[in-house]
Amino acid sequence: MSTENLSNQEAIEKLRELIDSIDVAMMITYPKGAQYPYKTPMSRQEVDEEGNIWYLISSDSETYKNLEVDPKISLAFGDPGSYTFVSIDGIAEASRDQERIEKYWSKFVEVYFERGKVDPTIRVLKVTPLDAHYWDTKTNKFMTLVKVASAAVTGQKVDIGREGELNI
Repeated sequence: MSTENLSNQEAIEKLRELIDSIDVAMMITYPKGAQYPYKTPMSRQEVDEEGNIWYLISSDSETYKNLEVDPKISLAFGDPGSYTFVSIDGIAEASRDQERIEKYWSKFVEVYFERGKVDPTIRVLKVTPLDAHYWDTKTNKFMTLVKVASAAVTGQKVDIGREGELNI
């Protein structure tokens, strides 16, 4: 796998491309005094033009309570079928931005908030990436395995994809 570090707009575009293809991440927060971090799967709403990742979250959730104490957050996106992965560390900031709640509202989100768009527990969570790394084979799992097997047999180097830092 070759290294391709990206910066600025290129990094944001790659981040958006990868996250849009994966959608659900393991959201990792850091409870005060806990021996291990807290993890929960979360579906993102969007990656904006600045590279921020947006979610809707309940203020009653363990994740939200952890972020109130410590805004550090990690996101782990993975699609084993395409061998595509993204790891992000950043800072989370919650708000009651009604405009974004309206923008992100869907039937899927409605299931989590019984009182609809006016549910007092709805929070908009903005994750600002501080450190991001990706692995992208640019092919599916089968083709990656074929390339690796071919390289093992022939001894030739093959390009099985890219990995690198995303400096946003």
